[in-house]
Amino acid sequence: MLHINNLVCRVEGRLLINNASFALMPKTRLGLVGRNGTGKSTLLRIIKGEMEPISGEARIRKGARLGAVDQEAPGGPQSIMDFVLSADTEREQLLSAAQTQSEPHKIAEIQTRLADIGAYSAEARAGTILHGLGFTSQEQQNPCSSFSGGWRMRASLASMLFAEPDLLLLDEPTNYLDLEGAIWLETHLKRFAGAVLIISHDRDLLNTAVHQIGHLRAGKITIFEGGYDSFEKQLAERQRLDMALRSRQEEERRHLQAFVDRFRYKASKAKQAQSRVKRLEKMRPIATIVENPVAPFDLPSPKRPMAPPMIRFEDASVGYEPGKPILSNLDLAIDPDDRIALLGRNGQGKSTFAKLIAGKLAVMNGRMKHHKRMQVAYFAQHQLDVLDPGETPYSHVRDRMEEATEAQRRARLARFGLGAEHAETAVGDLSGGEKARLLLNLIAFEGPHLLILDEPTNHLDMDSRAALADALDTYEGAVLLISHDRFLIERSIDRLWIVQGGTVNNYDGDMDDYRRQMGEKERKGPSTVKVQAGLAKRQAKAARRESLAPLRRNIVRLETEMERLRGGIAQIDAALAKPELYERDPEQAMSFNVKRGRALKRMDEIENMWLVAQEEFERARNQ
Repeated sequence: MLHINNLVCRVEGRLLINNASFALMPKTRLGLVGRNGTGKSTLLRIIKGEMEPISGEARIRKGARLGAVDQEAPGGPQSIMDFVLSADTEREQLLSAAQTQSEPHKIAEIQTRLADIGAYSAEARAGTILHGLGFTSQEQQNPCSSFSGGWRMRASLASMLFAEPDLLLLDEPTNYLDLEGAIWLETHLKRFAGAVLIISHDRDLLNTAVHQIGHLRAGKITIFEGGYDSFEKQLAERQRLDMALRSRQEEERRHLQAFVDRFRYKASKAKQAQSRVKRLEKMRPIATIVENPVAPFDLPSPKRPMAPPMIRFEDASVGYEPGKPILSNLDLAIDPDDRIALLGRNGQGKSTFAKLIAGKLAVMNGRMKHHKRMQVAYFAQHQLDVLDPGETPYSHVRDRMEEATEAQRRARLARFGLGAEHAETAVGDLSGGEKARLLLNLIAFEGPHLLILDEPTNHLDMDSRAALADALDTYEGAVLLISHDRFLIERSIDRLWIVQGGTVNNYDGDMDDYRRQMGEKERKGPSTVKVQAGLAKRQAKAARRESLAPLRRNIVRLETEMERLRGGIAQIDAALAKPELYERDPEQAMSFNVKRGRALKRMDEIENMWLVAQEEFERARNQ
């Protein structure tokens, strides 16, 4: 269906794809993974013909129909249903011809072809797809212009799924879907008849909907059979074997070099030495595929924990218009150490509930009690627009650390995962993932008591999502999460609340129950056995996180001390860099040198303690 042959591509002088080759067979679904910026979207542009490679080719089987979701979302007065139906161009042409054709023989041919392609059941098929992606029957008849950009992108996805092309290209399709839509898409793609190439960082989608994983790294694409979990295991095993082989090669290289160095100028051994020199020259270094570690997230814990409950609702309701509540009968409580995920279809009120807790909406009726000194950090994707595109990450940090030194500010920025290469880059030039990382760290800058995350992973690659989960593990405040990423939910969350029917209630099952319920469109709740298993699983995770908390606190304490020492050393270095100091006050210069030596020695001690603490934490976490 698709052949990529010796493809080479540069973007802005940077080599992204270097002699890459692979083939995608008919009816095969392949997930393309790799770090952000490695060239995945560029490859899709080449396949679509929007970009020319330097050399090589991307060849689609002759006569095959290609489908891709356009970046331009549909607009205008056309209804969502009509927009989706128009994706089947043959049906549109035949229906138009049927209205104008007068010859009986031609009419018969048109009607036969319409029956063959299921033209008269097309609206029902389109309605099923639109419903699965979250559009109600009423919304399907509304004009495209009445929807937001995210919903229009859903409509674009629906049109491509309806058209059923021979080769379907999808670039992060779950980014504009809710959890329920993502679950539906997984099920639909498993039944899709054509070949599919999906760029995604959604672990569950890649585990359930694909046959192969294509790993793009260093310009090359390596194909692995199976889903993402299988890929991770195969990659880890390949890394282990490569490292072992490389270690053996280095050992052989040392032995050969030692022989050459010892006997090169000894006549009786010259021939053997020369033979070993040739072997050394022919040795090619074994390339390992170990990725560079992803930068961690820095989510400071609150300095003073609150007494439970931190927030309590008593028969509360909330909405946007007087007398028209979106959510009612809210009787809930949030404790300082709660980890809660909100489930429910889009439009049910999840974001409304998050805004209520964040203080952006007030209760209409009832009561919402909370601590007066409670600090809430609220992250939502649309907030990326509040970052000034002309400012830099360093200037954003400087505004929050007015009294700090430049070294301390840059050290804090480095903890965001935005080092020297990004510190002075205009925010407008940062990638979506870098902007999300900056914003998330900025809103949590002061150590909030409650962290509200509304789809935080949309611009993050797989490794960054795991780093965010690690950061949430170490964060000691409460978390309210809205996400389509089940990996993040299952990794970081202890309680599930469901938003439906105009209210919010506790959900007693686990994510497997919810996925099954959504996939099968069941209305009944999970079984008692499943409920107990789900509760036990989440209680065990909560107890485990609590047992790891002292180890995490020790690591944070040591990291804070290292940051303080680095700042002090930077100040001393700045003072010692002034030549007049040695002439004006040599004793002070000597004192600075002594202090610097003590600080460096203390830094070594703290770093050793930090390494030991990290090892203890990893051992405890892996038990």
